[in-house]
Amino acid sequence: MASGDTLSPRERADIERAVRVAEQLSGLSFSVYVGPAETPARGYAESLHAELAVPEHSVLVMVDPGRRQLEIVTGTEARRHLRDTDCQLVVLGMRSAFADGDLVGGLVSGVQQLGDHARHPRTVHTDEP
Repeated sequence: MASGDTLSPRERADIERAVRVAEQLSGLSFSVYVGPAETPARGYAESLHAELAVPEHSVLVMVDPGRRQLEIVTGTEARRHLRDTDCQLVVLGMRSAFADGDLVGGLVSGVQQLGDHARHPRTVHTDEP
């Protein structure tokens, strides 16, 4: 699989579009990191997440294609709308796409699914006497 620095402009645009849609659906901030991760991968992903502008409202998807590492980190507010089981289901789908050699398709689909899972339910307010 290609690393982040070898993604084509179109692939980057596809991922950025998925991020924008997920953000619009959920009201959360999404970030994607594709590249080498320090070990352990989870700690590295958490450190990247902590550097985001508003980590408590953020979701980070980190992929190290060379080491076949995938991590999703959610902030405290994001976790209220995106459960661990939701993330685990998304990871399964992403890993399947990655195994088929589709890094970008897996990321796009995964980010969109995360945004959909984190969607805030619409509320209808009625005035009742």
